[in-house]
Amino acid sequence: MWRELKALHDQAQGRRIGELFEKDRNRADRFSIEADGVRLDYSKTQIDDGIRKTLTALCDRRDLAARRAAMFAGALINETEHRAALHSALRNLDGGPVVVEGVDVMPQVRACLGRMQTFAAAVRSGALTGCGGPVTDVVNIGIGGSDLGPAMATLALAPYHDGPRLHYVSNVDGAHIADTLKALDPKTTWVNVSSKTFTTVETMTNAHTARDWMARGGGDPARQFSAITNAMERAGDFGIPPERAFGFADWVGGRYSIWGPIGLPLMIAVGPETFIEFLRGGQAMDDHFRAAPWGENLPVLMALTGLWHSRVCGYPTRAVLPYDQRLARLPAYLQQLEMESNGKSVAMDGSPVMGRTGPIVWGEPGTNGQHAFFQLLHQGTDVVPCEFLIAARGHEPDLAHHHRLLIASCLAQSKALMLGRSPEQARAKMAAQGGEGAELDRQARHRVFAGNRPSVTLSYPQLTPFVLGQIIALYEHRVFVEGVILGINSFDQFGVELGKEMATSLGPVLDGDDSTGGLDGSTAALVAFVRRNGA
Repeated sequence: MWRELKALHDQAQGRRIGELFEKDRNRADRFSIEADGVRLDYSKTQIDDGIRKTLTALCDRRDLAARRAAMFAGALINETEHRAALHSALRNLDGGPVVVEGVDVMPQVRACLGRMQTFAAAVRSGALTGCGGPVTDVVNIGIGGSDLGPAMATLALAPYHDGPRLHYVSNVDGAHIADTLKALDPKTTWVNVSSKTFTTVETMTNAHTARDWMARGGGDPARQFSAITNAMERAGDFGIPPERAFGFADWVGGRYSIWGPIGLPLMIAVGPETFIEFLRGGQAMDDHFRAAPWGENLPVLMALTGLWHSRVCGYPTRAVLPYDQRLARLPAYLQQLEMESNGKSVAMDGSPVMGRTGPIVWGEPGTNGQHAFFQLLHQGTDVVPCEFLIAARGHEPDLAHHHRLLIASCLAQSKALMLGRSPEQARAKMAAQGGEGAELDRQARHRVFAGNRPSVTLSYPQLTPFVLGQIIALYEHRVFVEGVILGINSFDQFGVELGKEMATSLGPVLDGDDSTGGLDGSTAALVAFVRRNGA
């Protein structure tokens, strides 16, 4: 099948994407799909009817329907860790039982959600207070999936944020927690520690620093700390009682955990009712993913388009470009979701993967990116497929003219990437400005845009809690589909472990242990430099 796709790619070489629109006036509609108000337009790509047919055939070839059913049913599809991957159960508000190894997990999920709602309401209302009165600020300490999801979503839902101010600390660099805490009052600050094992070095180092800060400033860590963890005994040893600790099952991976207790800071910020709307958006995308045919399925078409660009066309990166300032952290969130999930070189059966798996995912919000790296997107030597996100309307009606400019910029960029500017057009432009002779030719060459650069656009009415839930679930399922078709396990992440193990062994060396034998020459030299120049 990959060979057939490669042959189709070779046949399309030299074909302009713009030509596809000239030959098919209905192309934009035929190569767009919509579900519950979210529209995916993938018409500005080289994908035609034949390519789409061959791509969707991959779904049946790789038995995607069975894998999808197994995931939603609670089967142990994370085979290397012998776990289910059942984050969808956390947003299963209206569905029936979900059984994992013979046990219906939904009573547990609903009970935990109820505890979260009660706790969030108490913090928001002032029923739970700090030593100095109602909670004014909440500091969430976590890293990776315990930070990126809630931090991204809290910013995204800023118009709905009517609770205490939220702050997120993740980096073990002392600058992060120092800069966060220095403007806060220890007597009215609540600290939430998110660590499944309660042993994550970065998180626990920051947690101890925050506890010391609070105690020195007149706050009460025994009263003003909560935890999201499965290690209740360790949390108790730290000083957090069970009634302020929230656990989650091992069938929820960190980068998929925003829907459950890891989302507690978000719930505190926007309120339980708004958080439920967020869950309903994710549930709606689950329903769509489970029911829609391959050719009308948003996550499937997103995945197939991504595989076409990465695996078949050989483009090594993908730019995520939200024209929505409040989605500023979405590219970073998707870096983890996609690169930690599908950045693998071994297939499910342990054999080497042949060909590219996950692309490098990066990006920034528009229009800022236009004044930074869009030069490379338009005229660089590498083709970078782009994913634009845009809302039809913003949350600031008094600034509607801002949003019109934003939309115009977004649509113009995808159009310019596709059409480009020919040498003839560049020459005419320079001639109109008075250029002539060799200088005209030289200047014109600098103003040629190759064009024919693919993009997709995800559009939605407005960035509401429901829509944010749809978007996140869409990308989760997109990653799952790509993993199934590539034959890899999207739910383990052993690649993050080796560096952590080595960091642990280097700690004593940096503290003064002279046993540096066994270190490579570069690391030993860097250790010596740090010792000479450190405090």
